[in-house]
Amino acid sequence: MVKLIRLLCYYKFITVVTLLFALSFTASAQKVTYIDSTVKQHKFTLAEIDYIEDINGKLTFNEVLNSPSINSKFKPNGTYFPNNKNRESTYWYRVKVRFDKESANRDALIEFFDQTTDEVTAYMPTKGGIYSAAKSGNRINFASRLFHHKNFEFQISNNTAGDYTYYFRLKSRNLVNVIIVYRTVDYFVHYALNEYLTFGLFYGMVLIFCFHNLLMFMAVKRRQYLYYVFYILSVAVYEMSVDGIAFQYLWPQTPALNDYVYGVSLYSLSIFALIFTEELLQVKQRSGRLYKLINYVIAARTVYFLYCLFIDKSLFAYKFVEVVPLSMAFVAGINIYRRGFKPARFFVLAYAFLFAGFMVKALTALGYAHFLPAFVSYYSIGFCFVIEMVLLSFAIGDQVRILRKEKDEAQDETIRQMHINSELKDSINQELEHQVTVRTKQVVEKSQEILEQSKVIEAQNQQLTNINQLLEHQAAEITRMNVLLENDNIQLKTNIDKVTSARVLSAELNFEEFSAKYPDQETCYKFLAELKWQGEYQCTRCNHTSYCAGRVPYSRRCTKCSYEESALHNTIFQNNRIPINKAFYIVYLIYSSKGTISSHQLSDKLGIRQSTCWAYAIRIKKVMQEQKRSRRKDAPQGWSTLVLETGTKA
Repeated sequence: MVKLIRLLCYYKFITVVTLLFALSFTASAQKVTYIDSTVKQHKFTLAEIDYIEDINGKLTFNEVLNSPSINSKFKPNGTYFPNNKNRESTYWYRVKVRFDKESANRDALIEFFDQTTDEVTAYMPTKGGIYSAAKSGNRINFASRLFHHKNFEFQISNNTAGDYTYYFRLKSRNLVNVIIVYRTVDYFVHYALNEYLTFGLFYGMVLIFCFHNLLMFMAVKRRQYLYYVFYILSVAVYEMSVDGIAFQYLWPQTPALNDYVYGVSLYSLSIFALIFTEELLQVKQRSGRLYKLINYVIAARTVYFLYCLFIDKSLFAYKFVEVVPLSMAFVAGINIYRRGFKPARFFVLAYAFLFAGFMVKALTALGYAHFLPAFVSYYSIGFCFVIEMVLLSFAIGDQVRILRKEKDEAQDETIRQMHINSELKDSINQELEHQVTVRTKQVVEKSQEILEQSKVIEAQNQQLTNINQLLEHQAAEITRMNVLLENDNIQLKTNIDKVTSARVLSAELNFEEFSAKYPDQETCYKFLAELKWQGEYQCTRCNHTSYCAGRVPYSRRCTKCSYEESALHNTIFQNNRIPINKAFYIVYLIYSSKGTISSHQLSDKLGIRQSTCWAYAIRIKKVMQEQKRSRRKDAPQGWSTLVLETGTKA
């Protein structure tokens, strides 16, 4: 038993020693950065940085510091500057520093450059060997920072001679370069003052350009100046949001705006750049197809912006989409310049510088521009924006110069034409004066002739007056005769109508003559309504006598029970399935022939199937027989007397 215990202890000891050896080997794999008295600034790059990707974001500092299994997962950085490739993960970074005796006790700090980083927590070793945590980022109020500076700084509280390990926990929805820099406080102050002086010059130029172009817009009322002002302001807001200046001075207590401002400013930058391009280069007049393409890009960029703003704001991080609208503006400038529009040369040159700045910035973000000076790599976009603003101002001025030249040429042409017109006017006036003199003489001679003719005309007017009086008398007589004729026509028309009605009720008419009396369905319905309700209306359901118009023409609806009764109801035409005027004619023919006409004859006359005519004939003959048995001597005659007899319903 004792031997077994000793054996277990031996294996345990061997395991611990092996683990410690592995940890010491892992720790020794990371490069230690030496800081001496000559080092005022040092950027940690490549193997000087180790990192762990925390996919779930649940690792604590105690686990990272004390857990051997987690410490063994630290991997050396393989790029010049590390970045958060997976923006959903949390990353832990570790750097090791060795201070010599000469560099000890100097005030120094650790600084992070990328101002779009959401959260970064620094764990700094103190003199007692205990780590203190400090937090910063663009999601934390600006007032909580150690220094009121756009970058993220963390004070080194213990820099006595020896080796120290610093841990940093970083989380950001944006793809950021993790640039970790050691700086002495003296050098930091010198650097910050120079940097803010540069910012002052840059934003001062932006304000000057804005003010100048705003005054030009107010003076000449050309919209391109106003679009250019909006474009420059969008550039300024974007640069301020990316540099952290906007967060420092405009909304230090509202870090939530950092999630939106640079996306909104990039959108407005692209849109106003394209609109300014259309206006400056006169794209609509010079290339209709290119004008439509630019508008399609504006619409697509707007849809993408709205999607980012209201659905998924994390897509704001994909800044490379701005290459599309800016490339569109660049292509438009080249195309318009090739068409002979001279102001486009400055426009093309401006966007060439802007694209060069974008390329340098992209290479810097990918870690391929470390060979360039820091000033060039980090401020390439701002520098190129300044050059672009100057060149675009030249383009606007060149356009104004060309327009002024064209205006001066048009004005000179107008003056020359006015001089020609003046000479022509003088010659025409001389000719007119001569013609007026000749014409005046002719007018005087004519006036004498007209005076003599006026006397003759006066005599003729007297004769015409007498004739007019006679004509007025005749016109009055003709009017009286027309009135008499009109009365005779009305009487004649009435007589014809009565004769036609009489013939309809007695003698046999053909279908054309019958149709003259009952030409359409409306006339037939009107006749049935007048015949059916010639007395007082009475509802068949509730016997109410008040009604209003129904939905069907000439139907009546009871105002009490709302029962609607059509003109066909309770007549021989109830459930009628053929045109109503033909049904009228069938009744008329059977009545006038006293029921002797056959169904075949009815079919030939009306063009209706013989079976249908036979069914109608049976129904009508039955009504005629019932009427014959019950007819009184003084009963009215005519085919219409059969209508109100319902007979056998079909």
